[in-house]
Amino acid sequence: MRVALAEDGALFREGLLMLLQAAGHEVVAVAAGGDELLALLAGTPCDVAVLDIRMPPEPDGGLVTAERIREKWPNMGLLFLSHYAESHYLMKILDIGTDAIGYRLKEKVGSVEVLTDTLTRIADGEIVIEPVLAKRLVERPRGEKKNEVASLSERELDVLKLMAEGRSNGGIAGQLYVTPKAVEKHIASIFAKLGLHTDETESHRRVLAVLTYLRSQRDGD
Repeated sequence: MRVALAEDGALFREGLLMLLQAAGHEVVAVAAGGDELLALLAGTPCDVAVLDIRMPPEPDGGLVTAERIREKWPNMGLLFLSHYAESHYLMKILDIGTDAIGYRLKEKVGSVEVLTDTLTRIADGEIVIEPVLAKRLVERPRGEKKNEVASLSERELDVLKLMAEGRSNGGIAGQLYVTPKAVEKHIASIFAKLGLHTDETESHRRVLAVLTYLRSQRDGD
């Protein structure tokens, strides 16, 4: 896979570069900031760009760079890395796109297996969200706060959490130790309760289900 990397921390950048090379990926561009990366990408084919969220040209330069990449190369995958799992960053990332995009913690991509799995899923067009963030976002709302997901059962929330991680039906079934058929029924129920109708593709409805929850959490803050 052809990968580009932008990270302003020299030690982490070199470590990630070594990890990508050890995994057999072709690193086509390495930069300390967004402007430099964009210049290097001109005329250079790339499958996925790995971006530090907080880097030049401004504090959240990774987001700015990603918007420019999506404008110029809409089919390029994007993997955002951060020291912190923060929901406001996730909402900004999802405003950029919901296909071929991911948000992972730096400390969680320190192995060839995890990094390659994440990049492969993004290159395949999936959305990949850090599991700890997905879990936090789909916890059942406390108190009397009401929103669109209040009617979901505990099991449906478990399924929604795993959907938020970008997992397939088979992956969800494996995590919950249930059959794929049971997962399909739970997802159908989630779609129905959230008012996501069949005029959309299932892939799009899965993303909308996750976005519905994220927005309900944000609006309730």
